[in-house]
Amino acid sequence: MKIKLAGLVADSIVDGPGFRFTVFTQGCPHHCKGCHNPQTHDFEGGRYADCDKIIEKIKQNKLTAGVTFSGGEPFCQPEPCAYLAKHLKEAGYHLMCFTGYTFEQLMEMCNKNNYVKDFLLLLDIIIDGKFILEQRSLELKYKGSRNQRTIDVQKSLRQGRVIEIEI
Repeated sequence: MKIKLAGLVADSIVDGPGFRFTVFTQGCPHHCKGCHNPQTHDFEGGRYADCDKIIEKIKQNKLTAGVTFSGGEPFCQPEPCAYLAKHLKEAGYHLMCFTGYTFEQLMEMCNKNNYVKDFLLLLDIIIDGKFILEQRSLELKYKGSRNQRTIDVQKSLRQGRVIEIEI
């Protein structure tokens, strides 16, 4: 299975709690003004990578506690992201995802695309919502703008409503 990447970052401490490996997907439909990663927007950019090789690379560093999916927009590549998430979750990693979609939009997308559902079901935390430059704040942990939410995915799915958390 192949995924289109903008890049990979090992030993990140800014993309979620603990030492993390970050997978930056290529392609994003949101084009948020002031985006931190505008080079990831173009769906024609980036490079293809083998998912199994990414998993091997992540497992090589024993200090890595979690994996963060970022972008670009990870939910624009739900099949390879779900594949990665499945194998990483089985290996015991904490999984987090940044998405410009809201949790509610993702739930609607689940009805149309089983891979979106498969990916979402494996995540521990999502930071949802588009980055809004006018609501930007440097005081927020892991978020760029005040409209974005830090969501406990598993609790939210069980309770049928968004459960926000602090991390």
